[in-house]
This record gives sequence, C-alpha cells and structure tokens, in this order.
Amino acid sequence: MTDAPGEGRELVVEADGGSRGNPGVAGYGALVRDRRTGRVLAERAAPLGRASNNVAEYSGLIAGLAAAEAIDPVAVVEVRMDSKLVIEQMAGRWKIKHADMQRLAAEADEAVRRRRAAGGSVTWTWIPRESNKAADRLSNDGMDGRTVERDPWRSETAAGDDVAAVEEQVLSTEPTPGTPPDVSAPTLVLLVRHGVTDFTVQGRLDGRGGADPSLNAAGRDQADRAGQALADRLHAVSAPVTVVTSSLARAQETGAAVAAALGVRPVEDADWDEQAFGDWDGERFADLARGHGEDLRRLRVDESFSVAGGESHRGMAQRVEQAMQRVVGEVGPGGTAVVVTHRMPIMAVLASVLGLTRERAWALAAAPASVTGVELWRDGTVQIAFVNDTHHLDG
Repeated sequence: MTDAPGEGRELVVEADGGSRGNPGVAGYGALVRDRRTGRVLAERAAPLGRASNNVAEYSGLIAGLAAAEAIDPVAVVEVRMDSKLVIEQMAGRWKIKHADMQRLAAEADEAVRRRRAAGGSVTWTWIPRESNKAADRLSNDGMDGRTVERDPWRSETAAGDDVAAVEEQVLSTEPTPGTPPDVSAPTLVLLVRHGVTDFTVQGRLDGRGGADPSLNAAGRDQADRAGQALADRLHAVSAPVTVVTSSLARAQETGAAVAAALGVRPVEDADWDEQAFGDWDGERFADLARGHGEDLRRLRVDESFSVAGGESHRGMAQRVEQAMQRVVGEVGPGGTAVVVTHRMPIMAVLASVLGLTRERAWALAAAPASVTGVELWRDGTVQIAFVNDTHHLDG
C-alpha cells in the first residue's frame, strides 16, 4: 500500500513522446510510480495526430503531471525523462524559443505551481533512453493510435468506498453488460474550439447571450489552419462529413472556414453554445478575481452556481449532452461529425466520458482552434482518441 495523501508520499513521473517523421504521426506516454516500492500507480498514452517530437514529449510530461495530481496533489514528485531539452527547459536552465514549446511549458509549469502552492514539490532528472523504456513503450502505443488510461491506484485507495465502482476504471472500454460487443466502425466526433477574438486575447468572459464578438485577424488565420488540418486528416474518409457549429459568431466563422475546406455546408445547433455568464459577460478574469473571488471560485467548481442572468454548469452540460446525442444519432456508425464549439462544452463532453468532477475538469486543455477526437460505439463504449491537438497552428 502507498502512503495516504499528506503523509510524505513520494511519486516518480516517467514520460516520453515520439513522432514518426518529426513532424509526423505522434503520440505520448507517461506513468506514475510509487518511489518507495516502484509500483506503477497510473499509465497514460494517446495519439496526437501529426506533431513534432518535442510536442509529443511535452504532452507526455503534462499527462504524467496530471495523473500525479489526481493521485496526490501534495506529494514530492520527481520527473524523469530522456529528453534533455524538456528537462533543462522545465528546470529553467535552457531558454524556450519556440512559441508552441512556450505554450506547452507554461501548461506544465501551471501544474508545478499548483503542487508547490499546495505544499508539494517537483524536481527534474534526465535519464538515459534505456532507463525510460516503460514510458517509451507507452508512447509507441500512442503513435500506434491507442489510448491508455489505467489507474491501479484507484482500486487501492477507494477500497470500501461507495465511489469505487465509478472511479475504478475512468475510461471504460467495456460494452454495456448484456450487450454483445460492437465491432462496427465507431462514430467519430471531432470537437473544435473556435479561433481567438479580442475577448479571448484580453481574458474576458464571453458566453451565450453576451457581446458575441467575431474572430479577430489571428482567429481567422487559426480557423483557416484548422480547416486545412481537418481536410488533411479526413481526406480518406469515404462517408460524408457533417459540420455543426454553435450559434455564436466566433464558432460560426470558424465553422464556415472548416466547412469550406471540407466542401460541405455547416449546420447550426445553439445547444453547443458557450455557457452563459450573465452579468459577468465581458468582464476580465483578473478583475473578477479581485472583486468577486469567492463567486469566481464557485463558478469554476460548483455545478449548480450561476451568475445573475447566467447559466449553471449543470444546465450547460445537460444541453451539450443532448446535442452530442443528436450528432451521434444523425451521423451514425462509421460517420464523422466536426463540431465547432467552445471551451466549456468541450470540457463537459470530456468530463462526462472520464467521470471527472467540475473542479478536476479544469485540468483538461482546449486551446483556441484545437481539435479533440471522441470515438463512440453503439454498445456504449466511448474512447477519447486525442485531446487539444494544435499542431496545425505551428509556424
């Protein structure tokens, strides 16, 4: 058995990533060990589409840190990787020049800051490749298109707990009991976050029923790039591709660029709109943190909380779930739907699949113009194929 949280637990994160072509078909792998026993507590792997080695390595690091945070947010963590670049950059000894690396390093650093603020720590250790074989094996699983999310620690820590049945296997690949396994092709839903607006750049809340700004110049460029990337990804798909957008301007404009690249007409569904923020719409996060800190915290973690004139997370998630069911039903097995939407709806879909609380769902990234893939079978099996793919924004 491992130590309980807060009792001096020590964890080791081993992470890796690779790309067959650099950039090419990429994937990442990561695992978390109990440092004292060497026992594997969690394993992660996922494909990334087309990306560079460095993007894959950083993605593995981020996945490993997220898994360690779920196990114990205050533990002492040692990160071990055979990427000299990532280790030296995260340790602050090497500068980060590439914009994409800066973004990924910032995401990893945020996880480090949360741990240190909670009383834990993170150290960085380079290891030779032959000492990182477990993470390398997982990264090859990712490059082969397999998603792995195993959490042996949950069955141990949740023993006797009422939530064990829910949390024992976060990402189920088992069919519904009594139903023959579905061996047909899955429905693929590609969730695309809209490109940036001036509100995005300024850190302002921008929800349903608010100012509804259009994409700025950078956002239009992102939309074009996302459209081309999806056209490249889906060029071999024989069945028609459906493009659905929310009713908000930035999603419709991004969706128009995507639909044009795919040669189809977009369909609008307002249930994919961003969460409504009522009286706070247009306000900057920084200003709300100073003047309404406790309510802002509740907005992030309390599913029932809503700002005056706004919408609760629960209400938003319920309409998004209905929209998701409609898309899957309309497209059918073997079909592909591209849904151009917003951060909160994407988080709601992923949190539902992974069984995450509202608070834990904030660990999921969904950058502007990113693409996230979800595969669904008729027997109820769901798999997250990849998350927050932004390789098309490189350069």
